[in-house]
Amino acid sequence: MLDLAQYQVKPATAREIAAITEVAIREGRLEAGETLPTMRALAATLKTSPATINSAYRILRERGLVTADGRRGTRVAPRPALRTAPRAPGGQPLHGRDLTIGLPDPALLPPIGPALQRVDVERKLRFDALDAPDPDLIQIASEALSADGLDARALTVVAGAFDGLERALQAHLRPGDRVLVEDPAYIGVLDLLLALGLTPVPVPIDDSGLLPEPFEARLEQRPAAMIVVPRAQNPLGAAMDPERESELRAALERHPDVLLIEDDHAGALAGARFSSLVTADRPRWAVIRSVSKQLGPDLRLALMAGDATTIARVEGRQALGPRWVSHVLQALVAELLRDPDVARITECARDVYITRRETLMEALAAHNLSAHGRSGLNVWVQVREEAPVVRALEQAGWRVLAGERFRLASSPAVRITTSILPESEAAELAEVIAGVELAIRPRRLY
Repeated sequence: MLDLAQYQVKPATAREIAAITEVAIREGRLEAGETLPTMRALAATLKTSPATINSAYRILRERGLVTADGRRGTRVAPRPALRTAPRAPGGQPLHGRDLTIGLPDPALLPPIGPALQRVDVERKLRFDALDAPDPDLIQIASEALSADGLDARALTVVAGAFDGLERALQAHLRPGDRVLVEDPAYIGVLDLLLALGLTPVPVPIDDSGLLPEPFEARLEQRPAAMIVVPRAQNPLGAAMDPERESELRAALERHPDVLLIEDDHAGALAGARFSSLVTADRPRWAVIRSVSKQLGPDLRLALMAGDATTIARVEGRQALGPRWVSHVLQALVAELLRDPDVARITECARDVYITRRETLMEALAAHNLSAHGRSGLNVWVQVREEAPVVRALEQAGWRVLAGERFRLASSPAVRITTSILPESEAAELAEVIAGVELAIRPRRLY
């Protein structure tokens, strides 16, 4: 619980109260999920007005540090938009596999050494055109995106998918705006919206993506934007098929003011065809395609296509900060993307990921467990209770993620990264989950 009495000088203004609370979060004295005092209780302690405390809490919400949870009160955000003190690891170290990270198998990534040797580093470090994207990379990206049916005339380079996502949102939205998101959704997306002061509006999904009827209903709430992952959706693995794409496009066409952002983070490794809700007459849109899954997590680069206004605003804001993405990195990515050996390695990795994912899905189905994993690097397993499953798997040597952080209104589940899960372990892992589910299954009353 927040205790401001320890400070020699009690804060008097909303900004001072917010600043002291921020320090407490940063230093780890207030942990994620912890409840803050009620406004009346804290006002009485500090001998100030509830209105002042309300203003302080509003500042913290706008900073992405706390969330308002109705009758449950104001709590520290699950992952505050602030670098916090590292927490000491608890319990014994896990000697099995960490299936929480959601990243590609390092053994299946292409080598970057040969491509790096082909980059003329000295030329790339000259200061004649650093503000402009690498023309070779732009050409490669333009051809690939155009082949997928997108208008790639307005195209830029950003420092990864999340950099592009944040810049696209900031190009058009303001704190308080509503954003449609998939439910379940990737933790990072929900955290980013929180940090930007935006309100997520959940839309349920199945293996083919957003469900049409709830999607149409949420559009009537006049959201400012929507974020959709067309394939390899994290955590559920959804991938849009042509029928679903047609249904969602028809609904979206009646709402031209909604900013459409598509996050194609897995790209060529998704294991499913690329689908898009972008139409030729869409006034505001952006498609972001990262290379980090295909080429390596440390290659923080993504291509962003969009309407001319959105791309111009993204580049304009970028020019006021980092100004450009490293041209050595851009040249390296261009070399890798046009290398036929890298293309073959990517195809091989994609096939391995499909096999690993489908092997686990089959093992789960053998125990009548409901799971989703149509594409991507993860499988979403629906369970009655998350905590017992997570604990049982950790005791058996696997670490997985409880689904609570991904969910807004959807049912309990756990996320399992299959990119590094050997096929030989799938049956045993599924058996552990099945054992927990059987143990907590409600008994019949006779």
